[in-house]
Amino acid sequence: MFEFIKNIIRKRSLKNHASIVPTQIIPLSKVNSYVAIIDVEDPTFDTCKTAIMNFFRNRDIKGCVFFQDFRKIGSEDRLITSIQTTITKKDLDWVGRPSKYKLNVLGEQAPDLFISLIKDPEFAIEYMARTSTAKFKIGRKQMEGNLFDLVINDPEDKHISQMESFKAIQGYLTKIQ
Repeated sequence: MFEFIKNIIRKRSLKNHASIVPTQIIPLSKVNSYVAIIDVEDPTFDTCKTAIMNFFRNRDIKGCVFFQDFRKIGSEDRLITSIQTTITKKDLDWVGRPSKYKLNVLGEQAPDLFISLIKDPEFAIEYMARTSTAKFKIGRKQMEGNLFDLVINDPEDKHISQMESFKAIQGYLTKIQ
């Protein structure tokens, strides 16, 4: 019963807060800012973060990398990413939405391009993607209503890392004119 109520509230929240900005595939030359979300549990997350930042910096596109860190962090463990741009379980409300603070940090970026490199996004990432006012959205898994304009799926017989996914995205972004 609790899950049923939670799902109703999630759907209503998405409906009420979803961006109304139309999205489409746009050329890299029209992208002024980006936001990318990566999973710290992927072994390639650090090299992926660096690759994302270098790719956009070399094109004078400003932006930010957010981190999904849903690991159980003990008292002796330390967060290995920036607290401002890391979404942890503690940052989620009971429905699964990120805190207003994290959403404001995302909104302040005013990205033209939103990239989710999360292989199996949970509600928090879906909420961030749906509420983002980005004009071009890229993901690894399509969501209801064709949320993403470009989807880079893993091959059926193989699991690929975030880094490999970003290399594929990089290839597409440089070809789109």
